[in-house]
Amino acid sequence: MERETLLALARETALGAYCPYSHFHVGATLVADGQVFVGVNIEISSFGLTLCAERSALSAALTAQARHITQIAIACIDAPADAPDYERMPCGACRQWIADLAPEATVYIDGCERDFQVSDLLPFAFKL
Repeated sequence: MERETLLALARETALGAYCPYSHFHVGATLVADGQVFVGVNIEISSFGLTLCAERSALSAALTAQARHITQIAIACIDAPADAPDYERMPCGACRQWIADLAPEATVYIDGCERDFQVSDLLPFAFKL
């Protein structure tokens, strides 16, 4: 799919985020086995158990038995327009999930001009 189409869907998906604490709506879309999957961040009072949008979308794809993930788009719709790239990036846990489950995916970050590979986001990723 086209980069902008996936990013637009991620922005639209982010509207459904459940974020009563951070008020930071994040949406993720991904393409796996030719299908599109979406996810949002879901916050609960025990912050360590919050589910990020990226992991939500990855979980949806794997639950549907889609395995070959080729593209991931992430949109943080509450980030200021002038936010630097590092304020738009996935957290460390999501980067490891992406490294394990979508190692060949191209990653698009809303508000960042360039496309990323997993090695850009998590150089020297942990592997077993």
